[in-house]
Amino acid sequence: MLKVYNTLTRKKEEFISLKEGKVGMYVCGLTVQNYSHLGHIRSAINYDVIRRYLEYKGYDVTYIMNFTDVNEKIVSRAAEEGLTMMELAEKYARAYLEDISELNIKPATRYVKATDNIDAIIKMIATLLERGYAYEVNGNVYFSVDKFEDYGKLSGRSLDEMQAGARIDVVEEKRNPMDFALWKKAPEGEKEWDSPWGKGWPGWHIECSAMATKYLGDSFDIHGGGSDLIFPHHENEIAQSEACTGHTFAKYWLHNGPVNLKGEKMSKSLGNFFTTRELLEKYKADEIRYFLLTKNYRTPIDFSEEEVETAKAGLKRLSNLSQKLESLLFNNEQLEEVEGNLSTEGIKDTCRKRRIDFEEAMDDDFNTALAIGVIHELVRDINSFINSPDFTLQQKNCTVLKEAYGVFKELTDILGLSLDDKANLNNDEAVNNLMDFILKIREEAREQKDYQLADRIRDGLGELGFLVKDTTQGVEWERV
Repeated sequence: MLKVYNTLTRKKEEFISLKEGKVGMYVCGLTVQNYSHLGHIRSAINYDVIRRYLEYKGYDVTYIMNFTDVNEKIVSRAAEEGLTMMELAEKYARAYLEDISELNIKPATRYVKATDNIDAIIKMIATLLERGYAYEVNGNVYFSVDKFEDYGKLSGRSLDEMQAGARIDVVEEKRNPMDFALWKKAPEGEKEWDSPWGKGWPGWHIECSAMATKYLGDSFDIHGGGSDLIFPHHENEIAQSEACTGHTFAKYWLHNGPVNLKGEKMSKSLGNFFTTRELLEKYKADEIRYFLLTKNYRTPIDFSEEEVETAKAGLKRLSNLSQKLESLLFNNEQLEEVEGNLSTEGIKDTCRKRRIDFEEAMDDDFNTALAIGVIHELVRDINSFINSPDFTLQQKNCTVLKEAYGVFKELTDILGLSLDDKANLNNDEAVNNLMDFILKIREEAREQKDYQLADRIRDGLGELGFLVKDTTQGVEWERV
C-alpha cells in the first residue's frame, strides 16, 4: 500500500487516485531568469522518481510542469543581458530542458508557460470577480483573502499569524495587506496583454492555478514543489482555485526540502548556488542523482564535496556490478554445458525478497534512501552468488543471473540511475584491449610461476588506478 505525506493534512495517507489507474500531477517548475541550480534539480529529480514509481505501480501519469516566464525579476535580468523578457525566458527554459535531459529526467507530459495561457488566466480571474472573491482597482485585480474561509489550511497558520509575521509591501489600494495580485499593470515599456481591466500581465499565483486546472481539471491527484512554496504560493493557489471552481484543487500536496550550503538555503537571491551546468562539469549525472536520492526528499540537504564523494563510492558499487554482469552475460559467447553443483534457488528467492523490500521502502512516502539500501543488499547477494567457489559459467547459472540482473536494472531504473559510466575507462575499447594484453602477460608469468613479475604488474596497475582481482571466474579489473 502506497502512503504519501500530505502537507495539507500533515500526515501520511494512503494514496488513492481520483480516477482508477490514472494520476494527474502538477509540479511547479523554474522561473526562467537564470540557469537552474542544485535546489531546482533536487525537485526535478525527486518528482521524476515519484512519477517513475507511480508508473511502475501501473498508473498512467499525466505530468505537467510549468515555466514562470513573466515577472519583474525576469525583466530585470533581461535588461542586464541586453535581451527582451521573452528572449531571456526562452533562453533559460531551453537550457533547463537540456540540463534535465542530461540528468536522465523523463520529459514531462507537457511543459506549460504562463505566456501561452493568458486566456485561461483571464477567464479564471473573471470568474473570481463574478463570485465576489476578487476586486479591481485602477487596472489591478486582487484576491480578497478575507472572503476565503479556509485561507491558511495548507501552511497551518491563521490569517492573523500570517499578517503578523509577513513582510508586506504596503499598497494603499489593497483592502487587506495580505490580498495578492491576480492581474497587474506591467512595467512601462514591457510586454503586456489586453484584459477586461486594461493592459497588463498576470500575478504569479494565478498562473499555476489556471494552467493546472486547464490541463488536469478542477481536481487532480498530486501538486508538488519545494517547501519554500508552501506559503504564499501554494496557499494562494488553493484559495483562488477552490474559490473559482468550488472543488478541491489537489488531493495530495508533496513538498521537497531545500538544498543548503553552509547552513543557508541555496538560492539565486542569496547568490550561494552552483548552477546545474557547473555541477555537471565536475560530477557525472548519476553521481548527482545518487547523492540527492540518498536523502529523504522532504528533509533539507547540506551540500558538500565530502558528501558527494561518499555518495560516489556507493554508486561505484552499483556500476561495478552492472559492468560485471554485462560482461558475464552478454559478452561471453561460450557457456559451459555441464551442470554445476551450485543451487540457484537461494538467489531466486533473494531477488524476489529484495524487490518486495524495495517496494515497501518506496511505498513509505517514496523513501529512496531506504530503497538504495535494499539495492545494495541485492548487490551483495548477487556478488556472493558469483563469487561462490562452485559458480561456473554454465547455462543454468547464467539464466538465473539474467533474472537477477533484470531485477537489479528494474530497481535502478525506477531511481533513474543509468549506470552507463561513459567517462569510465572500462568502456574505452583501446583501454580494454591494452588491459587484456597486459593481463595476458601477467597470466603467462603466473603459469611460468614467475609470481614476482605477476605481482609487480598487479601492483603497478593498482598505482595507476586499475584494481586487478583474481576470482574463481578468472581475472577481473576495474577503474578506481
